[in-house]
Amino acid sequence: MYKERLATIEQEVDVRTTRDSEILNGRRVNWLPEGKRAALCFSIDDVHPGLGNQEHNAVGELNQGCLGHLRWLLDRHPRLRATLFTTADWREISPVPTRRLLARIPYLRERLYLTPILPIGTMRLSNHPEFIQFLKQLPRVEIGLHGLHHVQRGPRIPIEFQKLSANECTRMLQEMIAIFAETGLEYSLLMNPPGWEITESLTNAMIETGIKSVASARDIRTPISRTAITNMSGLKGVSLIYPELICGGQLLHITSNFQATSTADRAVAIIKNGGLLAIKAHAMKTVPGHTALDGLDELYRNYLDLVFTRLEDMYGDSIWWTSMGEITSRCMNGSNQMVLKAGTRS
Repeated sequence: MYKERLATIEQEVDVRTTRDSEILNGRRVNWLPEGKRAALCFSIDDVHPGLGNQEHNAVGELNQGCLGHLRWLLDRHPRLRATLFTTADWREISPVPTRRLLARIPYLRERLYLTPILPIGTMRLSNHPEFIQFLKQLPRVEIGLHGLHHVQRGPRIPIEFQKLSANECTRMLQEMIAIFAETGLEYSLLMNPPGWEITESLTNAMIETGIKSVASARDIRTPISRTAITNMSGLKGVSLIYPELICGGQLLHITSNFQATSTADRAVAIIKNGGLLAIKAHAMKTVPGHTALDGLDELYRNYLDLVFTRLEDMYGDSIWWTSMGEITSRCMNGSNQMVLKAGTRS
């Protein structure tokens, strides 16, 4: 009965939004392998060594948290792959201002940190070899780039590239990549900017440093259709369900269009329209001042298990279970340039 109900979902109304003209000059790309009707990928943001504990990282604690839930899903669904968007030297404690009086003072609030932050180096990847080893042993997992520190001065704390020039963005990206180089951890040339925000300065810097794709837009509200475009977090006006070339074809954009609060009907509608079901989770459910609705806890894990099982039952081998890195490899310059061992450049 459930399968029959989902199979009869009607295509929803088209949505029009305003494009970010400074960045976009987009076009669709031939991204699906022959014989596949649609695709599914899964990514997790805010991965860093403090997932078990802000003071240290214990492998046992990691196995019990978000990454333990990921391993459980990978074991249950042998075709599932995951992208872990990892921050090079995580410093954020709270994503929202906790110094509330200071946050009310014009001028000063834009120039100071409005919440306590970790000292530089506390969560630097190269200072946590056990965490790096844990990531390396996860099956069917790739590492994506998720900023240098995940903080900035001002009220929009996670959006660290928001106010920077192209040169400043380039320097931060180079420092980020240098930290990965210290670890020996393989990573893919794809980036999810902290806080979803993307600017022309940041896209120019990503192109300069060799990054091939970006996952800026998140839209879990716009109804699904073949022509739907994004109008929620991050980049506006890119395709909701298809990978799309932006910046004159120099970057591939992938939209996150499903999370814990989305219905199974939405997942089926994306597959039915031949799209990419790009599922998003966050590594931490609760932090000071904020609860992530898509934090990968046991409840979200079990919900994804049900969604995956139903999609497998309904569509079988016609779905391409892939990753953002694999899609980028297919669309941009060949797979041999997409996955780097830290310390190398394309």
